[in-house]
Amino acid sequence: MAEKQEKQELEWRGKGFSFFSNRKCEYFPCHKVKEEEEFNCLFCYCPLYDYRDCGGGYVLMKNGSKDCSSCLFPHKKENYGLMLERLRKLRAERYQ
Repeated sequence: MAEKQEKQELEWRGKGFSFFSNRKCEYFPCHKVKEEEEFNCLFCYCPLYDYRDCGGGYVLMKNGSKDCSSCLFPHKKENYGLMLERLRKLRAERYQ
């Protein structure tokens, strides 16, 4: 089982669908980063935002909204597979 998961993870590495950088965006980069060329804009709006247990480093504001300005989890090139894995898990839990 672990081998199959590892193989699936490796299949996305280096593919165009797993990384996108929009340097023409007026907000690029929307977070402070050391290496802009590694900043992944693919998850510009984080699909994990609606989940309290998103795995990212957010701060809950007084109004109940999440402040994710210090979270880089969805923007790291190497986290594409982890993002998909986390989404599958959270959605499965939501719809059980």
